[in-house]
Amino acid sequence: MAAVSELKDEPGQPPALTALSLAEVSQRLTSKEQIITPFDVSGGLDEHGKAKAIDYEKLIDTFGSQRIDDALLKRFEKVTGHKPHRLLRRGMVFSHRDLNLILDKYEKGIPFFLYTGRGPSSDSMHVGHTIPFEFTKYLQDVFDVPLVIMLTDDEKFFHSQKLSLKDTHRFALQNAMDIIAVGFDPKKTFIFADTDFVDGGYSAAFNANVRELGKRTTNNQIKGTFGFTDSNNIAEFAFPAMQSATAFATSFPFIFGSEFKKVAKIPCLIPCAIDQDPYFRQCRDIAPRLNYIKPAIIHAVFLPSLRGSESKMSASDVESSIFLSDTNNQIKKKVGKAFSGGQDTRELHREIGGRTKVDVPFQYLTFFLEDDDELERIRVAYEKGEMESGDMKSACTKELQAYVSAFRERRAQVTQAVLEEFMRPRQLVFTGMPSEGERAAAKEKRIRVLEAELARLRNEP
Repeated sequence: MAAVSELKDEPGQPPALTALSLAEVSQRLTSKEQIITPFDVSGGLDEHGKAKAIDYEKLIDTFGSQRIDDALLKRFEKVTGHKPHRLLRRGMVFSHRDLNLILDKYEKGIPFFLYTGRGPSSDSMHVGHTIPFEFTKYLQDVFDVPLVIMLTDDEKFFHSQKLSLKDTHRFALQNAMDIIAVGFDPKKTFIFADTDFVDGGYSAAFNANVRELGKRTTNNQIKGTFGFTDSNNIAEFAFPAMQSATAFATSFPFIFGSEFKKVAKIPCLIPCAIDQDPYFRQCRDIAPRLNYIKPAIIHAVFLPSLRGSESKMSASDVESSIFLSDTNNQIKKKVGKAFSGGQDTRELHREIGGRTKVDVPFQYLTFFLEDDDELERIRVAYEKGEMESGDMKSACTKELQAYVSAFRERRAQVTQAVLEEFMRPRQLVFTGMPSEGERAAAKEKRIRVLEAELARLRNEP
């Protein structure tokens, strides 16, 4: 696998448009308050200048989303017949917009689709990047629905002074192979890189939605949202409309069919990290004006940096991240240096116990250890001082090594042919898919278009 690039992370994935002005939010914040935007994630500083952990309850209030409570979890299990994913059970996936409406539709047999994505800024993903993808796979398996994954290689190029379009496209293809290795169903999953799909022969409907969204978005909205100025390039201003287009089923007639009024009623559920929520609020605002259903959103917390829970894991800081390309020895060394919630001395630790709320190895176990009873046993033992910091780090190392090793085995099976199949525009298989007659008609229409183009090419001098 390719070595990890040390290029700095760019704006988060999947980027799009927001009704909340990030510029206004930044002006209200002081250097001591937390900053959570697609461009910057920090828990802030207390009155003594000490870094603070990210306050997710405050984010729910700031963003105006809804907490995923016990009642919603019970309804999720009742409607789907599946035990909630460990990230749901433990509050790591904690907030939503309209998840209850998605459950309503699923209960009535109304189809929907999933949409998530990534902005490829490095040639290998880290374990924090896999969190939303692993959870998305769980949702795909539970609901048996199609999934669209957007890789915004063009957006990374627009925003970066260092990256070439060749770089970001190469990253996109490498990241796509990593994403496939999470275990998605190829019959139900379409992955595309913007630079390939948007310029290809299947993007007419997608581009039509981009134009509709762009027409309803002003430069002042973009400036207010992202803090752009007249010095930002015009591609940066234009891109957000394209990102939002993926949230509408009409952008993909080869998946959902060409009966526009019918397809426009297919809802979308977007699993993403909480910092991405602002991007989709404007999308939700515009949707009714296009006679589309507002996309629903479900939010995950950030996987903390190895340095502490005040910031998220970032590809720009190689030593504070566990990459999917890391060896077992590299993982052991990195976890060994992770921020610990243990006490200064062994005697004090045995007397008052460790602090699991700030202990990074324990936080990682919360994300990756499946067994709830074992996680609780570790928590109690550590907080009582019966388990030492070294033991906690060993447990974390073992779990991460197993996680990454299993990934490496799956990744080795992802060939170029597998990649090309996932990225080929095609009919996906799912309940509520277009009828056999509609698929046959669409195929015949596509054949006629291609034959006409081939005839023109043959007649050229």
